[in-house]
Amino acid sequence: MGDQLNHKHSWYDQTEEDTYYFMAEMRQETDYATHHVQKVVAFFESMQNFARWLEARGHSVIYYALDDPENEQQLPKNLDQLISDYDIEKFEYQLPDEYRLDEQLKSFCTSLSIASEVFDTEHFLTRRNDLATFYEGKKEMTMEYFYRHMRKKYDILMVSNSNPEGGKWNFDKSNRKKWKGKPEIPHERGFRKNVSATLKRIRDAGVKTMGSISEENFNWPTSREDALSVLNYFCKNLLVHFGDYQDAMHTEEVYLFHSRLSFAMNSKLLHPREVIESAIDYWRTHKDAIDISQVEGFVRQILGWREYMRGIYWKEMPSFGRSNKLDNQNPLPEFYWTGKTKMNCLKQTISQSLEHAYAHHIQRLMITGNFALLAQCHPNEVDAWYLGIYIDAIEWVEITNTRGMSQFADGGIVATKPYVSSGSYINKMSNYCKDCHYSVSKKVEERSCPFNSLYWNFLDDKKAHFKDNQRMNMMMAMLEKKSAEDLSQLKERAAEIIRNPDNF
Repeated sequence: MGDQLNHKHSWYDQTEEDTYYFMAEMRQETDYATHHVQKVVAFFESMQNFARWLEARGHSVIYYALDDPENEQQLPKNLDQLISDYDIEKFEYQLPDEYRLDEQLKSFCTSLSIASEVFDTEHFLTRRNDLATFYEGKKEMTMEYFYRHMRKKYDILMVSNSNPEGGKWNFDKSNRKKWKGKPEIPHERGFRKNVSATLKRIRDAGVKTMGSISEENFNWPTSREDALSVLNYFCKNLLVHFGDYQDAMHTEEVYLFHSRLSFAMNSKLLHPREVIESAIDYWRTHKDAIDISQVEGFVRQILGWREYMRGIYWKEMPSFGRSNKLDNQNPLPEFYWTGKTKMNCLKQTISQSLEHAYAHHIQRLMITGNFALLAQCHPNEVDAWYLGIYIDAIEWVEITNTRGMSQFADGGIVATKPYVSSGSYINKMSNYCKDCHYSVSKKVEERSCPFNSLYWNFLDDKKAHFKDNQRMNMMMAMLEKKSAEDLSQLKERAAEIIRNPDNF
């Protein structure tokens, strides 16, 4: 599959004359969601590069481009035809990371009259069911304890089996600085490639996409060489301030100190262990310049959060994909597809996402996700948008972060409380409020920040869901202190925004 481009997989250690590797660009994969055009291009370019890499090492590859006349556009149909044409005696595949593909291939194998076997992708640091086993018998799951377990298991940033380097497991409180133009962010010139042939193939086929693309200056890593270049650049230039500003947002900076490695890892061009070790190795030789808080924050995202979310996915699917515990029913505003809104934080984040197929985790969680939750949008619509717009969005990592962390639709499996805020948090972590049409300090006036009234309205509307949630006690106590008149005005303002969000 397009997200199984692991150059170091044991399958490729030897070449065998009677083994064929099959890869295909299929409408099955372009059409199950409306994807960003850069996402489709990135996967197809990466698949082509991987196929060429296999062929250069003597492997026999069957590659169906999107416009190949032999391409049936559906995986089972293509496989059936190839098994017949090549008189195949055994079918083997690597475990998919998406539930729908896992079910499709399991079903396909039951229909075969030949032998079949499934193999691990040899990518993740955990097996599918490791997280479920780790938390078996426990009342609740907390990522921090799983993260500590992974640190010990792989001896990462450890002095001894029980003592973390730096004397602390987690430096998250050091990772919340607002970027104000300094320190300067070095911009890599990097690689630029022409993807016009791949783009033409997608457009000629009539594939529906979103977003924009520069076909002559495409700058996402689509080969292992590209991916290693991005990793090397991050370690040398950005790691020094990654932790400090990983939650910051700014109108003039798309990436800040973020690595842009998520697509390379999620397509398996890079292994998470080599990414972690590269960052730690660079830090060890530059401790005089780089604080441990920078590298720990980076390691936590990969070793902790990434593996944790995958474990949640396989523990909770398929019911997780239908969860809507807060019973939110509103449609997602049209401005999520255009960026046309007077709310500057949403305008900046959505426009950036449409232009670059990228936004970092706080933009996704506390801007677009925050508004969608406060506006009580149906999680199905939120899921579809996140899955489509971001280049690194594959369901196992997207749906757990969106339906769980962001929308609290799972009722608290991923997060212990909903991640909502008024405009004050956005103002604290960004410069978005500075030039906004709305005033972050106003609550119900005509030019008041919509996040302010939506926040209190959400807490009031959903208070029955949070009455036993200890982490919500402070917020609910503040809600109780509001006068009936103040709350009524806030709810009236919020109702107007929810009725006509595209007018704001």
